[in-house]
Amino acid sequence: MPIVNRIAAFDEDMKKWRRNIHQNPELGLDCHETASFIEARLREFGIDKIHTGIAKSGLVAIIDGKDDGDTIGLRADIDALPMTETTNLEYSSNNPGLMHACGHDGHTTMLLGAARYLSETRNFSGRVALIFQPAEENEGGGRIMVEEGILDRFDIKNVYAIHNTPDVELGKFYTMPGPIMAGADKFHIDVVGVGGHGAYPHETKDPITAAIGIVQTFQTIVSRSRDPNDKLVVSVTQIHAGSTDNVTPQNAYINGTVRTFDKKVQELVIKRMEEIVSGHAQSFGLECKLRYEKGYPPTINSPENVKTAALAAEDISGVNMVDDNAGQEMGAEDFSYLLEKRPGAYLFLGIGEAAGLHNTNYDFNDDASVYGASFFARLVEMSQPLGR
Repeated sequence: MPIVNRIAAFDEDMKKWRRNIHQNPELGLDCHETASFIEARLREFGIDKIHTGIAKSGLVAIIDGKDDGDTIGLRADIDALPMTETTNLEYSSNNPGLMHACGHDGHTTMLLGAARYLSETRNFSGRVALIFQPAEENEGGGRIMVEEGILDRFDIKNVYAIHNTPDVELGKFYTMPGPIMAGADKFHIDVVGVGGHGAYPHETKDPITAAIGIVQTFQTIVSRSRDPNDKLVVSVTQIHAGSTDNVTPQNAYINGTVRTFDKKVQELVIKRMEEIVSGHAQSFGLECKLRYEKGYPPTINSPENVKTAALAAEDISGVNMVDDNAGQEMGAEDFSYLLEKRPGAYLFLGIGEAAGLHNTNYDFNDDASVYGASFFARLVEMSQPLGR
């Protein structure tokens, strides 16, 4: 079965929804206008079990099927990024410094399309919980929604989500069982020395030299401290010190990210960072403080749910357009918090040629919406059939 015909019939409506959301991006937990737009569309579809104000601006809407049964959770992220759009499209961002550069406008549209179809047909048992989540990009809205009890409150048994992928063939789905995306942590290091005149370095304790030593030694965590079979990224992404050419500064600052799939590897990184920072403080005779922040955990798919999702995807795009063992990604995703509590699957959907994610020229391909909406719809009908 290809794309659901009924969903294809309101393709133009989905395009209008998506472009409206794209024009009005919002950040973090403060996605109130986006939430109001979503709620208005859901009520137009005849969905009246809508619970708002979850994780500040998130929503959960319930669609009842024709028979009793389980509740399946379908999630879309709704927040944008603090970036200035350069697409010059007629529907480009109206909010300076904010844009939908990751396709969350498309994810929301796909779930709205599925919601409209499922509300019209209701050819499934149990219930569907539509989860519209803010703050995927920064504050962990998924974690907050879980902490606020949506999984228990709505008796959600399984959870699923899609993320778009540029420069992958339009309509191609890919996923894998087990860990599919890495956990993402942050580290901050403050190096405090003794500043002074750049012409008299012997009277200072130079934080720049110490900071350079720390950054260089961090590279050995991946190359010399971890098992080569363990996937790990340690990236220093910021180093700041000094303000002019003839002054040795008092302070330096180092910041970066760590990506892991395994808690033992994560603990190894923390241990080695503590040793390296402490050793450089002693070696250079100054003070170094490490602050390590554990962030989003790895995104771990349930093998059974991957099989279920792959069958639904094959029903939409065909067997040759679905890869259910695609390999791991070092990016991170706060859908991981939902998957820690409930079995489910996270999938990627190709949107064809497009600028990369988090690029100021990125725009979601509206032709992908019918694939994502059809996938969600068939996933519900196939996993919770009538009369089972």
